[in-house]
Amino acid sequence: MKTKLLFIILIVSFLSINAQFRKLDPYKGYLGGGFGVTWIDNEPHYSFHFNPEIAFANIGIGLDLNLEFNKNGKIRTENFNEFSDYLSIIRYIRYGYKGDPVYGRLGALDYATLGHGSIMYMYNNSPSYDTRKIGLEFDVDFGSFGFESVYGNFGQPGVAGIRGFVRPLQLTEAAGIPILGGIEFGGTVVSDFSDYAGVISGINNNGNFKATNDKGSVTEIGFDVGLPIIKGKVANLELYFDYAKILDFGSGTSTGAILRLNGLGLVNVRAKLERRFNTDNYLPAYFNSLYEIERFKFNNSTGAVSSKVQQLQSATSVGNGFYGELLVRVLGTFDILGSYQRLDEHPTSGILHLETDISPEGMSYVARAGYDKINIKDEKDLFTLDDRSYLFAELGYKPIPYILVSVVYNWTFTPIRDDNDNIIDYTPQKKIEPRISFVYPFDM
Repeated sequence: MKTKLLFIILIVSFLSINAQFRKLDPYKGYLGGGFGVTWIDNEPHYSFHFNPEIAFANIGIGLDLNLEFNKNGKIRTENFNEFSDYLSIIRYIRYGYKGDPVYGRLGALDYATLGHGSIMYMYNNSPSYDTRKIGLEFDVDFGSFGFESVYGNFGQPGVAGIRGFVRPLQLTEAAGIPILGGIEFGGTVVSDFSDYAGVISGINNNGNFKATNDKGSVTEIGFDVGLPIIKGKVANLELYFDYAKILDFGSGTSTGAILRLNGLGLVNVRAKLERRFNTDNYLPAYFNSLYEIERFKFNNSTGAVSSKVQQLQSATSVGNGFYGELLVRVLGTFDILGSYQRLDEHPTSGILHLETDISPEGMSYVARAGYDKINIKDEKDLFTLDDRSYLFAELGYKPIPYILVSVVYNWTFTPIRDDNDNIIDYTPQKKIEPRISFVYPFDM
């Protein structure tokens, strides 16, 4: 029976690809397959994947079945030890794309942002593949008003946020005042209702964690103003101002500019530069890419607690800072996105995000990667992989159009659980996988 099951999985897995960064054209899909040998913490596992994606008009669906067997033929425990693991086989169900009048995404949230990102920026609800979560992004833009929303985890209480906005003078565009017509006012509230969101300290209670100082849920509120100065086919320039306050803690303001250049489809550029002004006990972009990892860690052997709210409580004299972001898109097929934050007086305030996808249609090579690093001390610390890093990278070659031979590298996290199976910590996990994939695009 086991041999037949493995044979079926092998055949099915030939019908998948890793399409984490792919943006599908309407009425198209990708059906392929992949298998390989994955080294997880220097232990070999045989891996099988089923990850098809389809797009029909504005609707997209992506599956993500990942099976890993050890050298004894047993499936890895963390693949399917929670009910959410079975639900997360559906990686996402999507309607539209971020920025469309109506956008919705159910499933894995890779990089969720509200507004200009002062409160929530690049939030990832599943930085650990072993604890994938089902979340929701849902945005509606009616023109003169609308909202953006994020819900991190349907399985248990967690991060939830909404930003409402209005453009009260939009009708003035018809009167020849396009700048005032585009002015936008927004209000945001984001809360973390997790049991561990406000934990400062705790103890080992017979193999289980017990909080001794818990501030409860963490909530941040804010408002923002955006004013388009230039609106054209080639160039757009927007100035903005944000204010944010973490309840029971500090506050911050930021002012910046967003420049968009459209090179007639050849080279598109989006640049953002922001100056941040912070009080004590405040951290900009509190809900960031590795928030789910930073939220809470407990070392059962030493009794040490590390949490995001601890960082917030100790964030005094952090000073002001800069934030910059650059997106370059060449011929619609070559994308590079990078962003970096640094505070003037905070020695471990660096936050880096890099993302690239170089896989032109019809070409024989594929290169894509995503990298996040938080609490960066100095420039030498930028690319060291540790418990403050998250990395996905794939480099491959197509010997024939429908076959991709690649190497996939993941620096991610695996959970540590207490006696009641509650996640109390995460530890870094390295995964290296030589992979053969069958890639077959088709029209709907």
